Amino acid sequence: MLHSFDCSSEQSSMTLRIIQVAGKGEMLICLSGQLRSEHLDQLKSEVERGGSPVTLDLEELDLVDIEGVRFLNACESAGVSILHCSSYIREWMLQERGRRKEQPEPL
Repeated sequence: MLHSFDCSSEQSSMTLRIIQVAGKGEMLICLSGQLRSEHLDQLKSEVERGGSPVTLDLEELDLVDIEGVRFLNACESAGVSILHCSSYIREWMLQERGRRKEQPEPL
């Protein structure tokens, strides 16, 4: 089963396409375009609706903002697999994880 969603903002250059491919007991969610903070609510809903296990395929993801990086880290922490992540996004994810560990807990 294949479902496709476009998350478009007012500027056509800020579009994220979400394509779901349901397989035997698993859900693959392919992301294409730009992952920005305004897309996260829709993407979070799709991941939650996908059940378990869910895999995010980032092969066609061109751009991500800091909130998108944090979302991807949260997904991995929750057991979501990430495929075809570009090296710059992966490096940013690792840096953000390290930054979180360095910050002291609020009092």
